[in-house]
Amino acid sequence: MPLPPAPTKRAALLTPEAFEAPARGKPRSGRKTSASFDAPESPHKVQARDLFEHGASLGSDAQGPAIQVETRRAPPRPAPSTQEKQQDRPRSKKAAPTGPAKLFVLDTNVLMHDPMCLFRFEEHDIFLPMIVLEELDGHKKGMTEVARNARQTSRTLDALAGAQGADITTGLKLDSTGHREAGGKLFFQTQPLNYTLPTSLPQGKADNQILGVVEALRVQYAPREVVLVSKDINMRVKARALGLATDDYQNDKTLEDGDLLYSGSLALPPDFWTTEGQSVESWQQGQHTFYRITGPIVPNLHINQFVYFEAPGEPSFYARVTEIRGKSAVLKTLKDYTHLKHAVWGVATRNREQNFAMNLLMDPEVDFVTLTGTAGTGKTLMALAAGLTQVLDDRRYTEIIVTRATVSVGEDIGFLPGTEEEKMGPWMGALDDNLEVLSKTDTGAGEWGRAATSELIRSRIKIKSMNFMRGRTFLNKYVIIDEAQNLTPKQMKTLITRAGPGTKIICMGNLAQIDTPYLTEGSSGLTFAVDKFKGWPHGGHITLARGERSRLADFASEVL
Repeated sequence: MPLPPAPTKRAALLTPEAFEAPARGKPRSGRKTSASFDAPESPHKVQARDLFEHGASLGSDAQGPAIQVETRRAPPRPAPSTQEKQQDRPRSKKAAPTGPAKLFVLDTNVLMHDPMCLFRFEEHDIFLPMIVLEELDGHKKGMTEVARNARQTSRTLDALAGAQGADITTGLKLDSTGHREAGGKLFFQTQPLNYTLPTSLPQGKADNQILGVVEALRVQYAPREVVLVSKDINMRVKARALGLATDDYQNDKTLEDGDLLYSGSLALPPDFWTTEGQSVESWQQGQHTFYRITGPIVPNLHINQFVYFEAPGEPSFYARVTEIRGKSAVLKTLKDYTHLKHAVWGVATRNREQNFAMNLLMDPEVDFVTLTGTAGTGKTLMALAAGLTQVLDDRRYTEIIVTRATVSVGEDIGFLPGTEEEKMGPWMGALDDNLEVLSKTDTGAGEWGRAATSELIRSRIKIKSMNFMRGRTFLNKYVIIDEAQNLTPKQMKTLITRAGPGTKIICMGNLAQIDTPYLTEGSSGLTFAVDKFKGWPHGGHITLARGERSRLADFASEVL
């Protein structure tokens, strides 16, 4: 059978009629010839043969058509880059590890803390002692966050055990349910293990049984490294005392160090105007001046980040990043809320960071604002003042909704009588204190006028409990989430996703005053929100640095 003509386009599919076409005699003049099929085969010849029927014979008499096929050879492809190699590689396979995969033994508190922790250990294997399943079963009842996580963990284990081809004796593949990032296996304790613990550790306690399982696995799988993962500090201390490898569960932490938290502002270098001043473009638009800057500082900037320049003897400069394009950034000057003529509901800002925060709070294009800072920095007062101005004066929002995490500093006082707002009353003492300050800013209204204003303010402020937020949607509301440092990332997601069209959410908190026993500065929901919304065009963050409550409060924050 004669060979079909060469395709006219690269990687073109041949039609059925092409196989019936007669063979050509000689190649056209002027075309570059190459070796016949008798020569050693190249990858390009193999690709050309794939276009033909498998039954065609390629002998030495097929030199003519073979030459025509090779004239359409594609240029050699450059060597693939490292990124392309990683993309072509299956996701479940990781880079070649430096050593054997570890075996992690999970404590019950890790599973109840993060139900997705089974898929966070990459190529390493996981072992669950039988006592861990018993403890999970004992915590699954109730409506608390711990009970919900225990039930979700049980459902995840059931899905892994019910996957096609799952064999619990040889280990369950963690990627069988679609989590390709997990390349290891899950092992259950299917037989009793022999171990010996010191007589000072009671054998009936669950923690000590888990320690015994880790000791037995360490001996059984030596020299493979067996690591106990637990959120219980005392459990880790006992494990180290017994010579066992142990570690805390780290995947729930957004940041390793609280000092690395995004502050929302950046100081320009002292020589910025002398080195970059010649290339800065500026123009006026309305009440604001815009500057387009370039230079090495641009890669360090984020959208809605504030920059400032302060030097003795030179005018100060305060601006906000509104656009980043390539190697240039656009800065927009701020409105000066430190001046009394720009006071918001009678409140004028007292320092640089408060002015930055007020620009975010009063900007209708910013839908999400996070404020952090120590006690007395003015977070609640500024948020309330900005909310009242935009609800009562500008009519931008219909009402203010205030909520907070109901976490006690000390012992709980028990059940509270009354409606939802009455139950939330004791938790809203900070709101009442700030409303009292704001009601006194109108000095010319008289006593009756202030009383009427106070009633009007309270009619536009709704106090809601977080327990009933699931499924709600807020339309054109100004939502204030106070004490947000006590929220978990899951609770923070639940609250932020309540926002409908025209709603603005303000999250405030002091990361140095976390009252929830299972949260740290790195795993708090407030830290989680600040890090995830960094650089979003409709979100902003400011860390308030200086307290303005009183000299007593400022001194106490520093020394206590």
